[in-house]
Amino acid sequence: MPKQKTKSSAKKRFKLTGTGKIKRKHAFKSHILTKKSKKRKLKLTHSTLVHEADAENVKQQLRLK
Repeated sequence: MPKQKTKSSAKKRFKLTGTGKIKRKHAFKSHILTKKSKKRKLKLTHSTLVHEADAENVKQQLRLK
């Protein structure tokens, strides 16, 4: 049986925390930043966790299961 490959896009976008949760970055922080408020851009800077409803799909793409 061939090796299971991870999705390259998922590999670049997600990281695992020490407790096994999946970290992600916020969207909408790459361009057209002039119309967004300073507060909004600051909140988008910090990373957050993947929602539990989506975690199963991400784990499958990373071949963690």
